[in-house]
Amino acid sequence: MTTMILLHLLPIQTTTKKRKKVSSPTSLKNKVFRLFGREKPLHNVLGGGKPADVFLWRNKKISATTLGVATALWVLFELLEYHLLTLISHLAILALAVLFLWSNASTFINKSPPKIPQVHIPEEPVLQIASAIRIEINRAFAILRDIASGRDLKQFLSVIAGLWVLSIVGSWTNFLTLFYIAFVLLHTVPVLYEKYEDRVDSFGEKALHEFKKQYAVFDEKVLSKIPKGPLKDKKKD
Repeated sequence: MTTMILLHLLPIQTTTKKRKKVSSPTSLKNKVFRLFGREKPLHNVLGGGKPADVFLWRNKKISATTLGVATALWVLFELLEYHLLTLISHLAILALAVLFLWSNASTFINKSPPKIPQVHIPEEPVLQIASAIRIEINRAFAILRDIASGRDLKQFLSVIAGLWVLSIVGSWTNFLTLFYIAFVLLHTVPVLYEKYEDRVDSFGEKALHEFKKQYAVFDEKVLSKIPKGPLKDKKKD
């Protein structure tokens, strides 16, 4: 009796094993290539919360207002050559004059004087921002130290190439224009990427494959012939 039961169970086990083997290739196909090895949604990559909502145009009014204000400031300072200190002084003069006249004229026009709120900066957010900036600065110093010590030639060449590109861009434009361009890109590139995500990722996969192929040739012909840094040899010892 037991042998008959075992004979009936064996085909079931073999079929389940076959099903498991068949399902494994489909699970591999479901793994879609994403740029920079991204596994989270783009909203989470941008930090989530309100800044990500603005960059991805979740609320079109807020995003359009932010981009419009940035454009107006860039036109004011760059094209009209208005100075920041002059603008702050003129705005302060206008605000103080309006509030002063309103406070003194309220008795003559039988209206209540303006309620001017008491503004103070809380200590905790300032300390949190300062601590976050300090951590990022220390991390940047550590990265620069690793690059300068000759541990990773690939990273060294990447940083040198990036700084060289920045120097070229800096010779073409000033810091304000460069900041405005970066601000506009933050408000356009993420939302366009989210809209055409599959196409961009497919193109990025092909480009990355070609880059790895060319880098392997460059590594074999050039980088492998360069002597390694002293710190790398000490680590091996």
